[in-house]
Amino acid sequence: MSTVIKNISPLGFPWKTQDPFLFCAHHRDYYPAGNADLGVPEREKAGRNIGNDFTIKDGYRMYHGSNVPGFPYHPHRGFETITINKEGFVDHSDSLGGAGRFGAGDVQWMTAGKGILHSEMFPLLQEDKENTLEMFQVWLNLPRASKMVPPHFKMLWKENIPTINYRDSQDKITTVDLIAGEINQLRALDPTPDSWAAHEDNEVLVVTIKMEAGASYTLPKAKSSTTTRTLYYYRGTAIHIAGTAVYENHSIEVNAAVDLEITNSTSDSYILVLQGKPINEPVAQHGPFVMNTQQEIREAFADYQETQFGGWPWPQQEQVHDRTKGRFALHSDGREESFEE
Repeated sequence: MSTVIKNISPLGFPWKTQDPFLFCAHHRDYYPAGNADLGVPEREKAGRNIGNDFTIKDGYRMYHGSNVPGFPYHPHRGFETITINKEGFVDHSDSLGGAGRFGAGDVQWMTAGKGILHSEMFPLLQEDKENTLEMFQVWLNLPRASKMVPPHFKMLWKENIPTINYRDSQDKITTVDLIAGEINQLRALDPTPDSWAAHEDNEVLVVTIKMEAGASYTLPKAKSSTTTRTLYYYRGTAIHIAGTAVYENHSIEVNAAVDLEITNSTSDSYILVLQGKPINEPVAQHGPFVMNTQQEIREAFADYQETQFGGWPWPQQEQVHDRTKGRFALHSDGREESFEE
């Protein structure tokens, strides 16, 4: 390969990640006009495996939703979810009484910690035209010392997320949305306080990159030679790194300890970058629980069966909010943030 590129792999579902990340999924679905309940009309659902619909049919998937597409309430313990929304809307509800709706450009960062139930539904707000959704969900591991911290979530609203607009010598623009970490002294918003990303030495970097056709951009090197860095090239034609052409729908594991020059080809290109120092602890995972040992996994299941992680305070498993509701976040302490659309 080269001293820069370590590995190139086709993207599957989900995408392969490196420590400290556990999981990454990219969703792009072209939903039809919604019904009165913000869901998919009955006539559109014929031939689908409702409840477990992960096969793209007519441009979209229902996932685990039966009326509204998405993920009805389910538990998590021992890690964090970073949900990066690029198009459409996501409705959040959880067992602590938290709720929210976030849209294109917003990011939700949730620490599951010792345990939480939450739902992530994709409301079809438009009744007279197609509803497109594009988002990423990234799972970031928690170290042993933080796996049982209290759960909570934080919103990184698009109005506050730092953006780099870099113009190269050919007058071509690369746009970088800085979700976590630092680039050339520009720092992202603070993550959740118990996150592996909250400690600067861990060099967690999460960015999305859009490159104009013909643009060049250099992603600065990390400080530590042990830091991992993966680029997910999910839309475009081709990019060139260290003399190697990489085509869309591929992941590229690179040496994070060198400056990474990326040159785009003939169409706009879109890239997600995940970087971080490995936690280097044992990982025991079973479905929605990620701990260090199998005994801790068994304890997680026992705790969930006994407590339901607080139970479900909402009327629906596929909880969605009122159609007229704008972007908002209601936290378990009663604090509310809202944006009128």
